Amino acid sequence: MTKSDRLMSFLPIDHEHMARALRLAERGVCTTDPNPNVGCVIVAGDGRVVGEGWHERAGQGHAEVLALAQAGDRAAGSTVYVTLEPCSHHGRTPPCADALIAAGVARVVCAMEDPNPQVAGQGKAALELAGIRVQSGLMASAARELNRGFVARMERGRPWLRVKLAVSADGRTAMASGESKWITGEAARADVHRLRARSSAILTGIGTVLADDPQLNARCAEPINIEQPLRVVADSSLRLNHDAKIIGADGKARVYFCSANDDRQAALKAEGVTLVKAPESEGRVCLKALLEDLAAAGVNDVLVEAGPALNGRLLEAGLVDEVVVYQSARIMGAAARGMFDLPAVATMDESIKLQLCGQRFVGDDLRLTYRMA
Repeated sequence: MTKSDRLMSFLPIDHEHMARALRLAERGVCTTDPNPNVGCVIVAGDGRVVGEGWHERAGQGHAEVLALAQAGDRAAGSTVYVTLEPCSHHGRTPPCADALIAAGVARVVCAMEDPNPQVAGQGKAALELAGIRVQSGLMASAARELNRGFVARMERGRPWLRVKLAVSADGRTAMASGESKWITGEAARADVHRLRARSSAILTGIGTVLADDPQLNARCAEPINIEQPLRVVADSSLRLNHDAKIIGADGKARVYFCSANDDRQAALKAEGVTLVKAPESEGRVCLKALLEDLAAAGVNDVLVEAGPALNGRLLEAGLVDEVVVYQSARIMGAAARGMFDLPAVATMDESIKLQLCGQRFVGDDLRLTYRMA
């Protein structure tokens, strides 16, 4: 955003229409990967809304194109509110900036500049060159929050990483035996499935897979249109069984390993598993490299559902962006397992600081959302 953009003032009606565009964009949170979530509202010169749209699924029409189709000839001379700078490059669909120019719109208000280096200001420049007034920065923080995974992937080369934990009131994730069904109630478990549905990938460790044989897919009771997340396993010596539930039949299992014999690899590939040989870090899969590879594959948001060992490694490596804790009203005792295996912390100054940014009840359990301080 330029200095001139920051100095521009927006009217209350501009905020109203952009808020609507953001609500529309949110409808695509389960289906647009690897693309961002984008919403668009077109307002004619007389103040009437003549077109609305949102990006529904990767490879299909973008928000601006769908809104323009609804507006038709009424788009000429209009103001367009869009949550992300219109694209200017040819991907799987033509540039939205060209479509807006062809429709003869008079003004475009963007919430934020596109962090994709293929766009990054070029869409705005194309619109201005065509004589269209462009303003940006309206409700930018809300737009970035909506697309935090996409922004993270574009700006730093790795996805947004969220660790999910179900814990007791004394911070325990399982009994010493490994028993953990069920720490939280039915409502909290349903909420986790909605969290999975909003994620590009779910990451776990081989220890969790061997102990629990989880499916790690999104099973939502309400009829929402979702794209199942990629299921990712960190498995340094490739111990994954060929009949593990996490493999499934959809070809969405991806396993990172450091060493394995050819027969083991062949058996898993025959089941449709994507195998990625990763660099080592202290004899285990390098987690930073794993996340960078996922970003290169178009993964925006990663949900971690793992044991304290993998959780601790991610936290210690500075790779965690957010921690979501579902806390139940039960005590499990000192012998039960904790949330993060970390080196001993001797002083309070050495402790890892979090910022509480959200809390609400889900059934009888409390959902707490933390970001890194």
